[in-house]
Amino acid sequence: MNSTVCGLRVASVITGLISLTHLVRLFLGFQIMIGSHPVPMWMSGAAFIVAGLLSGWMWKLSMPAAPVPPPAA
Repeated sequence: MNSTVCGLRVASVITGLISLTHLVRLFLGFQIMIGSHPVPMWMSGAAFIVAGLLSGWMWKLSMPAAPVPPPAA
């Protein structure tokens, strides 16, 4: 496993954990405040989708490419 594949997989796992954290916030209803402003729940929904898609995309990029069959003669 080369360093690019390893880096993509580590980033994918971290991003996946962030995505799951947003999903947990959606189900349990944790309130997050930035300064004196509450963060709306829909932002966690959007972050769950975006982070989940990025995680899946990075994991897919870390997979070896499928071998290309030789052209038929």
